[in-house]
Formats: sequence, C-alpha cells, structure tokens
Amino acid sequence: MKRTEKEKLVATLTDVFKENELVVVTLNKGLTVAETTELRNKVRENGASYKITKNRLTRLALAGTPCEELASLMTGPTGVAYAKEPVGVSKALVEFAKGNDKFELVGAVMGGKKLTVDELKVLASLPSLPELQAKILGVLQAPASRIARVVQAPAGQVARVVQAYSAK
Repeated sequence: MKRTEKEKLVATLTDVFKENELVVVTLNKGLTVAETTELRNKVRENGASYKITKNRLTRLALAGTPCEELASLMTGPTGVAYAKEPVGVSKALVEFAKGNDKFELVGAVMGGKKLTVDELKVLASLPSLPELQAKILGVLQAPASRIARVVQAPAGQVARVVQAYSAK
C-alpha cells in the first residue's frame, strides 16, 4: 500500500470514528472468508459496517477522536464494526460471537464512553430503534382507535333508532 493510500485510509477511518455512535473492536482468530462475509452481511442488515484494518493505521486514525480509548485494544488480528444506531449492530455482533469460537468481542465505545464486553451484551439485549418506534406507535394508536369506537357507537345507535322509526 502506497503512502498516499495509507493517508486516505487514515483520513477515512478518522471520519468514521468521529461520525458513528458505536464503534466495536473484535478479535478474529482464523475466520474463513465465508464466515467473514456472513458477519459483514449480518452487520450490514443492521445499518452498520465491518472492516478489517491494519492496527497501526487504525491507531493513527483513532487519535483525537471520541474513540481514542480503543487504541489499546488494537492488538492481534482485529476488526472494527461501526454504526450510527448502536442496538442493532451490537445484537448482530453478540449473536455471531455466540455461534463462532473464532470471533471475539474485545471492547467498544458508544458516544465517547468506553464499554466492556458485558456492557455491549446488555446493549444488545435492548430493543432496537425500529422496535421501540413500533411500540410507541402502537401505544399512541390504541387510545385513538378506542376513542373512534366510543364516538361511533352512539352514532350507530342513533342510526338504528331512526331506521326503526322509519320502518314503522
């Protein structure tokens, strides 16, 4: 890789670390290409990205970002997952780690705060943003539909009474 390519990669990674809400560092202990592709697809389904980079370049990119604390975790064959919506990607990563011994979560930063693996697992147990939005919408729609039924009931009764009188 040429020096200019490395500089572009570091600049791109720096932007990634500044713009995303959640950044997770993983340890890959011999994942096959098929397993890595499966992981990337799961992560992508949740609106996130997964990248395997050189540790030295990643440490350079981490400097001066809210994720700077992750630099100490960049040892060995590591990968970085990042997303603007943290719950979905954390669920995908935790689920993949459970089913694969060659993949390990090392640590994360969310909103500038360093998270342990246990805290990341707790985050994964929360409902995702779309699930929360659906629940809130259901709660908001329930009273409206009840009000509509209550308002329609007397009108329906009045219509039946008028129809009964007209039938006589």
